[in-house]
Amino acid sequence: MAGSRTLRLYKALGRHVIAATAVSMLAGCAVVRELQPSVIVRSMAPNEYVALRRGDILGTGRLSVASLQTIHGAGLDEQACAPTTSTACIGALAAAEGIADEPRLSTLAELWLQRAVSPPAAIGPDDAAAVSAWLEAARHAYAYLFFGRRSPGERAFEERQTQVRDWYNFAVQQSLMHIFRARVRQASAVAGESAWALRLEDWTLRFELRAQLPGGAMPRDLVPAPSLAFQGLRSAYRRDGFGAEFVAVTDDHPETPAMAPEAHSNFGRQTIRRNSPPVTGWTEMPTPNVTAVFRFDAQTLDGLLGARELVVGVHDPLTEDHLTLHGRRVPLAGNFTAGYGLWLAHSGFNEQSLRSLFGRERGIEHPHLYLMQPFDPQRRVIVMLHGLASSPEAWVNVANELLGDEQVRRNFQIWQVHYPTNMPVSASHAAIRQLLLAALRHFDPNHETPASRGLVLIGHSMGGMIARLMVSTADEQLWAWASTDPRIDLDRLADLRSELEPLLRFQPFQGVERAIFIAAPHRGTAVAGHGLARWVSGLIRLPLTLLEAFGEAFQARTEASAARLHRLLERIPNGIDQLDENDPFVMAASELPIPDRVTYHSIIARLDANGPLADSNDGLVPYRSAHLDGAASEKIIVSGHSVQESSASILEIRRILREDVGKPLLPASNLSPADAAAGAS
Repeated sequence: MAGSRTLRLYKALGRHVIAATAVSMLAGCAVVRELQPSVIVRSMAPNEYVALRRGDILGTGRLSVASLQTIHGAGLDEQACAPTTSTACIGALAAAEGIADEPRLSTLAELWLQRAVSPPAAIGPDDAAAVSAWLEAARHAYAYLFFGRRSPGERAFEERQTQVRDWYNFAVQQSLMHIFRARVRQASAVAGESAWALRLEDWTLRFELRAQLPGGAMPRDLVPAPSLAFQGLRSAYRRDGFGAEFVAVTDDHPETPAMAPEAHSNFGRQTIRRNSPPVTGWTEMPTPNVTAVFRFDAQTLDGLLGARELVVGVHDPLTEDHLTLHGRRVPLAGNFTAGYGLWLAHSGFNEQSLRSLFGRERGIEHPHLYLMQPFDPQRRVIVMLHGLASSPEAWVNVANELLGDEQVRRNFQIWQVHYPTNMPVSASHAAIRQLLLAALRHFDPNHETPASRGLVLIGHSMGGMIARLMVSTADEQLWAWASTDPRIDLDRLADLRSELEPLLRFQPFQGVERAIFIAAPHRGTAVAGHGLARWVSGLIRLPLTLLEAFGEAFQARTEASAARLHRLLERIPNGIDQLDENDPFVMAASELPIPDRVTYHSIIARLDANGPLADSNDGLVPYRSAHLDGAASEKIIVSGHSVQESSASILEIRRILREDVGKPLLPASNLSPADAAAGAS
């Protein structure tokens, strides 16, 4: 009985061994695989599915999921569409039947992009071949956007359209970089022209320069705006849309006119000289933002795909916010920060402002005006005036935030004044007044445009004092100061009364309708009269150019040898002297009236939120000095003296400007006699 059970056990074990052996032998066969699930599911993390949906040849180095689906749908092998073998794939996909135009065109755009970004061996060593691949990518992306079955508006929420638009913008950027650096920059025959053509193998590119560049010259270089990253700027402002964003580095670069000949800056691959003397007292920012667009003027899809000609439009995103292409309104891409940041990064203002304060070489001796964009008669002018030992860098985030605000950007243009802060406040005020008057006369001789009639002054610290003088009336008040100040010998200067008039007698500057004073020591500060400030004041040297304004008559009257002139300069109060709360000029200027037609605002800082406001200060300027009766608004911010760069201050400036938009401007009128005399002098 036991033997029988053992026999049956051995037979059962044998059957199992045989079955197991058979399964093992068949493990690699399709029969067994068919027994496994055909689909296996797993959960993806959010970053995985977002990357899968949005990944493409630019972001991941691999073709997008949508393009792979199109390739598979056309019956093509994915490996045949690799960079080194994609020529046949492109041709096969273009000829494949049963594929709708939209997926075909978008996939062809990415395949051409793949060829363009591949190593040179994949497309040949010739630079023209690389450019041709970029042009094909741009052409097929353009075809998808404007010649598909649906309009761009109908695809507005589709990620595929955003992908294709980005491919177009990048292809335009890269091809134009190749074309410009290899061919256009050397083409002197086209310099200064607004429309011209260039041949590239069998392509014809017709250029239309719609942007107004400083001096009307060809740029020395084009720097892709997306390639720039800045420290010191809190935000980078741009507008999504159609076109490639660039900074056009121009020949006109005199923002540091006093720099030594050996000084220079590198913008991308190009060296820009910084020692060119300014022809006038104002210049445009030499690094304007521009947007490039490739336009294919075909009427049909077949015509577009067969065309070998395109139009390269170069646009100013400040003056254009959209284009009309094939009957559709298309937003124009734009960058509003890159050019400004690049200019400041290479300006040398920081060093120059300190050299100017102490009267050293390679500083500045005259105020200079910088236009952040070409003059626009329909945009009102914001004039920014920095403080002691400072420069336009004091407004780095203020100007950038205002340029980034669409409502402000549409209605205002920014002018920044750089002036030597070692000069007496009265002299700086007179020189800046003359400079602004000359600039406005140049751009708007009849004083009729909004630019001339709706000026807004924004001044920080000493710049606030100067802005206060710009909107004040001085009849005999400052003459009375000059006659009693022991540092000024009016008897010696009696023959120069006409030359002294602009410094001591003036009316509110024509066209200014609003002023914003930020941490301005209207009644001076005790800090300027004590300790370190007095020691620093003793190191300041005034330039002889301060006396040049009075002409040869002054030197003849004073029998002015160089030694005598220097001794005379030592007696004249400098910028720090005229911040002292006990300075006679400060006390006289603080009493000058501001007319009712000028609306003014105060932004005042206090270091500590606790304690009485009347006893507070920002570390340098007390509240009682910065406060002005009659201000339309007074914003108190817990901050140090450099409050102009704080977010709260920028928000207040923006609030004031936005509320001012749409209000009636001052009536057009002739220049006042006082301003006319100031300009003539």
